[in-house]
Amino acid sequence: MSKFKIIDVKRSIFEDNDADAARLREELKEENTFLLNLMSSPGAGKTTTLKRTIALLKDDLKIGVMEADIDSDVDAQTISETGVRTIQIHTGGMCHLDADMTRQGIREFGTKDLDLVVLENVGNLVCPAEFDTGSTKNVMILSVPEGDDKPLKYPLMFSVSDVVLINKCDTLSVFDDFDKQRVKERILAVNPDAVVIFISAKTGEGFEEWIEWLKSSINKYQNSKEIE
Repeated sequence: MSKFKIIDVKRSIFEDNDADAARLREELKEENTFLLNLMSSPGAGKTTTLKRTIALLKDDLKIGVMEADIDSDVDAQTISETGVRTIQIHTGGMCHLDADMTRQGIREFGTKDLDLVVLENVGNLVCPAEFDTGSTKNVMILSVPEGDDKPLKYPLMFSVSDVVLINKCDTLSVFDDFDKQRVKERILAVNPDAVVIFISAKTGEGFEEWIEWLKSSINKYQNSKEIE
């Protein structure tokens, strides 16, 4: 018989965070603020995609952005140039945001007058997907140069994302081993409900479909009494 007690800390942390995330979703629903959690690996194009998205939406929606990084304020500086309300969150060395960190940012930020708040999560293909931030929807970006095998190697983020944006499609002629049909099949094998949209944040390719999905989701959320 063992003389020591074993505590499953990881499970406890996730359970507590999930409960906190559910409470945060309820709070955001009360003020009708749509929180979009945007995830990807470093360099996939989150900030560039976000800049083009803001340009296409800011005349119709009140938008705010919370930038999360281990350190620096480079992305916050970039996004602030779009004219939307911006705040920088430093994670103190952690490679993700959880519900409590998100709430702290929202408390400082103020979201009651905003239709859409985008949380640009820390650039990492694993850790951010492990923690529910309390977001309304999760979106991730996979860039063409990363390869079409990533849904097989890092399935968790794909499995929790409502939309997967395949970015940098303007480079397909260079990265000609990237197969669009194959990557879509691999994503849907992990998450049959995922919406897969091929885009280029540089040229604007595919943004009409992406913006249509986002506007529709926000409209449905704001006109429903139910939490997404």
